[in-house]
Amino acid sequence: MAPAADRDGYWGPTTSTLDWCEENYSVTWYIAEFWNTVSNLIMIIPPMFGAIQSVRDGLEKRYIASYLALTVVGMGSWCFHMTLKYEMQLLDELPMIYSCCIFVYCMFECFKIKNSVNYHLLFTLVLFSLIVTTVYLKVKEPIFHQVMYGMLVFTLVLRSIYIVTWVYPWLRGLGYTSLGIFLLGFLFWNIDNIFCDSLRNFRKKVPPIIGITTQFHAWWHILTGLGSYLHILFSLYTRTLYLRYRPKVKVSPLLRSCVCVGDMVLGV
Repeated sequence: MAPAADRDGYWGPTTSTLDWCEENYSVTWYIAEFWNTVSNLIMIIPPMFGAIQSVRDGLEKRYIASYLALTVVGMGSWCFHMTLKYEMQLLDELPMIYSCCIFVYCMFECFKIKNSVNYHLLFTLVLFSLIVTTVYLKVKEPIFHQVMYGMLVFTLVLRSIYIVTWVYPWLRGLGYTSLGIFLLGFLFWNIDNIFCDSLRNFRKKVPPIIGITTQFHAWWHILTGLGSYLHILFSLYTRTLYLRYRPKVKVSPLLRSCVCVGDMVLGV
């Protein structure tokens, strides 16, 4: 986490329980952690296009919800890192739990009839979200949130490995790419936390353009945002295969990955 000495800025004193390694208000007086803020664009813009395209193609609502949930996480994270206020921190961290619950639901419902609803799983995930929210609001302990989030991610990893190992082995490329990118982001997140003092000292000695590349929490946003987006694509691909749509993954001229059935785009 960040050392105590930081500049004051537009949003006033920090009230969040976390303050990351990026120097506060070092780029602009209006944004506490500039690079940690703008790096969230990858979690906001691409999923918005995905949600819009999913609506156009009449996909199941769970996948529209997945894209929108990732967008909400990006927006919440933007507000948190821009202000370093506790209320904005909750807008970042709680949607991480909720979005992962949606991802879990999608992954465990890949092999069901179209438009089916698993009320037992839905109830379990909603109950889990409510318990995590209630406890976290009470204890305000970031480690608790991180452990709960890690449990959900681990569940997704196990389910993904099961699918690419026993059901659709030809999806290993997409599945493992998503996982690898996400884990690389997690590595950068740990480096940023553990070596914060060293990173700050290094940034003081090098040109700003080089220092930017060591904003590893911003890299965490970029890589986990991309990894999460690819995970939704992987989940959608698995679903369309089960429904015998014969999907294909391609990259559009705007460099947006999509799942396609024939000439119809199913996910951007």
